[in-house]
Amino acid sequence: MTVNASRTILLLNGPNLNLLGTREPDIYGRDTLADVEQLARETAEELGFELKALQSNHEGVLLDAIHEARGTAAGIVINPGAFTHTSIALADAISGVSLPAIEVHISNVHQREAFRHHSYISPVASSIIIGAGVNGYKLAVQQLAHLISG
Repeated sequence: MTVNASRTILLLNGPNLNLLGTREPDIYGRDTLADVEQLARETAEELGFELKALQSNHEGVLLDAIHEARGTAAGIVINPGAFTHTSIALADAISGVSLPAIEVHISNVHQREAFRHHSYISPVASSIIIGAGVNGYKLAVQQLAHLISG
């Protein structure tokens, strides 16, 4: 099957997001990563896009996926997890591939610990969706589709 890069959205989830549904459900809810990916996929399909999803606890895997997106996707939705607050490399990669990117966080990071208030990703993101729960992924896909479609 040939991938149409102009109609493909890359969804990236960073460290510990594989634990959704069981990790701190009072903060992150009970939806699993599979639920999140399904919601994002259905939203993308409703808008005429394909969705490719990847979760990794390894920064280099996420970096490689961002680099590969340059030729395989029209844009990126990313929840970098804890790498939000530590990874200049992810910010550089997003900036370097020149694709629109939507940063998404399930919880409102600004209501949490002070170290979560800073994001290296936000300055290079096209839009940021924070604190909308897993519905934030739907909003992020919708926003990215809007940006791609002009």
